[in-house]
Amino acid sequence: MKQHFSTIRIDTRGPGTYEFTRQAESFVRDSAVEQGLLTCFVRHTSASLIVQENADPDVQRDLESFLERLVSRDEKLYRHTAEGPDDMPSHIRAMLTQTSLSIPVQKGKMILGTWQGLYLFEHRDAPHPREIALHIIGA
Repeated sequence: MKQHFSTIRIDTRGPGTYEFTRQAESFVRDSAVEQGLLTCFVRHTSASLIVQENADPDVQRDLESFLERLVSRDEKLYRHTAEGPDDMPSHIRAMLTQTSLSIPVQKGKMILGTWQGLYLFEHRDAPHPREIALHIIGA
């Protein structure tokens, strides 16, 4: 049984999705694990991870628009406002999505569907440096 660990840094420019499929593929390839499980974990409470279509960029724009409608940025609705009007809504968005992903690995590759990609979903308005921990275990 082998295990490998690494961290990806993504510098965001504000709300939206940032694909990191290629970095994860490279990590899996370098690990030499043929069959196993890749875990991706974002180390922040106002960003999340998603597996989503990577063929049409309108999908990511529609996801962001949907969350804008779903989670209000009205400061009057929240107690936690010290870090700005986007902070508490960002925590709620992260809660509604996910902070970790598990992707099976077979024959040294992630088993993703044809149009699936791995994305960091930034929920804050300002640019942020984000870290995604990668861990693979297998044989």
